[in-house]
Amino acid sequence: MPSPLISKLERGAYLNDEDRARLEKVVRHPRRVGARENLIHEGEAPSNVHLVLDGLACRYKVLANGRRQIIAFLIPGDFCDFHVAILGAMDHGIATLTPCTMVSIPAETILELTTYYPRISRAFWWSTLVDEAILREWLVNMGQRPADRQMAHALCELLVRFQTVGRATADSFGFPITQEEFGDALGLSVVHTNRSLQYLRQEGLITLAGGVMTVLDVDRLREFAGFKANYLHLTLLSNDGPGMAD
Repeated sequence: MPSPLISKLERGAYLNDEDRARLEKVVRHPRRVGARENLIHEGEAPSNVHLVLDGLACRYKVLANGRRQIIAFLIPGDFCDFHVAILGAMDHGIATLTPCTMVSIPAETILELTTYYPRISRAFWWSTLVDEAILREWLVNMGQRPADRQMAHALCELLVRFQTVGRATADSFGFPITQEEFGDALGLSVVHTNRSLQYLRQEGLITLAGGVMTVLDVDRLREFAGFKANYLHLTLLSNDGPGMAD
């Protein structure tokens, strides 16, 4: 089974055998990290890029009053801090939400991959653009969708993203986080998060048991949320491009 990194990147660009072999070498020495551990704090300037191979992590900001806003969920195949070598100090923090398997990739390796492997470079570029598209959709969610539809939309997104890297069935995925953590991502209080979860349950749309989120009717949940997966850009339009063909 290919690594989740390859499964993800092959949605953004055609990779040949040499590309895949090089990426497999990059993820050869993973490490385990416990749940709810900080990987990077805001203001730090790490020399390595972190990649999630298993588990769930997040990007977050902490306000002066101590409240936290989760600004991205990081799933298997996601880079946590891809551009830190260019931007320098972190403007947000990275933490695990569940036990994770991570890989630390030296910035020099990232530079090598983007310089000498044009297909991988294109896939990295695609991945970064998709991260931006997801953030735009989250802004629309928090600004315009009611809490229950916002939650439904986030669950639809996660189902598709986990499916892309082989970590979900047709209707379920692991989601062992607290309501407080989910609320931190949605900008909701624990009480409001609980109410929204209960509403989706009562409507026969989802169940959450044993850390597994099951969507009982995927089409209905998508319709309820107004979810369209186009912003995830999972359809590869072309297998080549400038410098991409074998």
